Amino acid sequence: MTRKIILLQMRRTPQENINRELQWLGSSLGLFNLRDKDSSCFRVFITLVKKSKRDEALSSDAIAEQLQLSRGTVVHHLTKLMDSGIVVREQEGYLLRENTLQQVVRDMHQEIERMFSEMEEVAKEIDERMG
Repeated sequence: MTRKIILLQMRRTPQENINRELQWLGSSLGLFNLRDKDSSCFRVFITLVKKSKRDEALSSDAIAEQLQLSRGTVVHHLTKLMDSGIVVREQEGYLLRENTLQQVVRDMHQEIERMFSEMEEVAKEIDERMG
């Protein structure tokens, strides 16, 4: 499986506002960009975060209706969130890969460490073959 993990080092200013903290976290993971003018990806992300606490999956239709977005827009953002490894799809619908954001980040960190370990081993093998 191919997964695209994007990490952006962004200056964080502690906020009392939970939405700004979520925006910082999602932006640091490369989820939101300037093209998302109506913050639709952010809104889809927040909707899934809220439901993750109760381990409830949502269909793309339910998300579209709740956020008053087209189903196509929601599916586009869900695909991006799945490609990044943040969201998974189950029979009942879509949900975060873990129940908490902390566990999502922890899992991604471990995944990145495994990826770098594998790349390091391959690089070592290449170096040894090249003399």
